[in-house]
Amino acid sequence: LGGYWVTFTSLLLLAAAMAAYKQWIPNTNFETASNWDKERVPCASDMIHFEKNKVVSVFVRSTHALTDMYLPLDGEFLLASGAGFAAFDGSWDPGCGSGEVLSFANVEQHSWFNPELWQDVSSSTDLERAGHIFLLDEERVPCQYDSVIFQPETSFRVNLDSSRQVIPVRSISLLGQELSSTEAWAEYLGGPSAAWQFHGNATLQVTGTPCPHSSGCACGNSQDGDRICASLLGVEGCPALPCHSPLQPLGHCCGVCGAVVTLDFKPEFDLQQYRDRVVQAWLSLPKYAGVQMAISKVHRAQTFLGLIPRGSASVIQIVLVDGGAGTQTGTAAEQLAADIMGDISLHGEALGIPGATVDVATGSALSGQTAGRAPRQIALGTVLGLLFTLLVLGGLLYLHRKGKLRLQVLRLPRLWDRAEELDNPGPESGKGFDNPMFDVELPGAGTVEETLQEMAPEGQQVFYLNPLYNPSETET
Repeated sequence: LGGYWVTFTSLLLLAAAMAAYKQWIPNTNFETASNWDKERVPCASDMIHFEKNKVVSVFVRSTHALTDMYLPLDGEFLLASGAGFAAFDGSWDPGCGSGEVLSFANVEQHSWFNPELWQDVSSSTDLERAGHIFLLDEERVPCQYDSVIFQPETSFRVNLDSSRQVIPVRSISLLGQELSSTEAWAEYLGGPSAAWQFHGNATLQVTGTPCPHSSGCACGNSQDGDRICASLLGVEGCPALPCHSPLQPLGHCCGVCGAVVTLDFKPEFDLQQYRDRVVQAWLSLPKYAGVQMAISKVHRAQTFLGLIPRGSASVIQIVLVDGGAGTQTGTAAEQLAADIMGDISLHGEALGIPGATVDVATGSALSGQTAGRAPRQIALGTVLGLLFTLLVLGGLLYLHRKGKLRLQVLRLPRLWDRAEELDNPGPESGKGFDNPMFDVELPGAGTVEETLQEMAPEGQQVFYLNPLYNPSETET
C-alpha cells in the first residue's frame, strides 16, 4: 500500500503541475463603471435603465440611493451582505449633479470563445515565466482539461454559442465554490442562477478529469477555431509581418516570424519537464531575453501524397518568437531553434523525442527561408509532377481507346534480340528470301515461281520459304 500511495501522490502532483486555470475577466456588477453607458456608477440623482427584454444577473456590493430605476422582465440581483437600494430623499449630493439617464450595457455578446475575456492564472511558477511563455490563441480559451474560475462576489453572463453541443472543462468555480463533478454541476444547472449566467446553443460539461498523459493533452478547441479568431481579430484581420513567408502555427490565428519546432514523442515524454528544460537552459540566458515560447501538444493533419486526408497525428509544437525588429525579426528565435535541435540530436532518445523538424521565417534579406520546409516543398512538387504526368498519359490512353487519337508505337531492338540474330544467322542471300507476299508485279503471265526461275542467273536455282507451309506434313 505504501508504494501505491507514493504513486498516487505522484500522479496528483503531476496533475496539479499540469493543471491550467483560466479566469473570466468581465463581470456584470452594479459598481463596475464600464457596465454603464456613461462609464460611471449611477448616483442618487440619476435615472437607471435596464432594457426590459435583456436578461441580466447583477451583483450589488453596497447600498445605493435611487431616484428611479426601470428593471428588466427577466433577471436577478445578487445582494452582498448589507447591500441594497433606497429611495433618494432629494438631499444634495455634491458628486452627482442634476442627474442623467444611465443605461446598463448589453452583455449578450460576451462570448466564451473570445480570448481577450480570459486570463491565465495557472500558478505562481507560470506567472514568474510570464515574460517567456505565451499561449496559442485557441489555448487562451479554457481547454477541455482546464479549470474555470469566475471571481467570487461577481455576477456575469456568458454566451456559449459554439460549433459543438457540449463544451467540456475539468471544473468550474463560481460564487466562492468549486464544482468538480458531473453531479455537482448538474445540481447547479438546476438552480435559479444558471439560466441568467449562461446562454447560447451549447452547454458546459464538468468532467472532473485532469489530463492523463505526461506528454500533455491537446486543447480541444480546434472545432471553434474560426469563432475564436473572429472574436479576436474582428474585421481588421491579421497584422502585416516583416518576414516574407510567416509561419502558421497550429492553434494560432495569425502567422508569426521566428521558428516552429515540431517534436515526435514517445509515451514517456514529459511535457512539463521539457518546458522547464528549455526555460532553464536557454530562455534564462541574456541573449534570449526577448524570446517567447508556446509549447503544447497539437493534432497535425496527415495526408496521402500531400493531397488526400488520412487522419491526424499528435505532435509537440514549440513556437518561438522574439522582439526583434526589421531585418532582425525572428533571428534570435531561429538561433534558439538551432540550439534545441542540437540538444535533441544529442539527448533526444533519453528525453523521449525520437525525431524533430524545424521551420524558420525571419525578417532578414533572405526572409522566408524555411529550413525544414524546403525538402517538403521539393517532395510535394515532385509528387504533383508525377500525378500530372500520369493524368496526361491516362488522358491520351483514353482518347486512343475511343479511337479519337492514333498512337504510333516505336519499337526499339532489344539487346538480347540482337544477340540471338548473331547466334542464328538467316539464310544466305543467294538462297532466297522469306517474304511470301513479295508485292512487286513481275512481267509475263506465268506463275511467280516460273518468272523467278527465268530471272535467276544461269545455273542457280531460286526458291523461297513459306511460313504457312510445313514440309514435314507432306513427307512420307
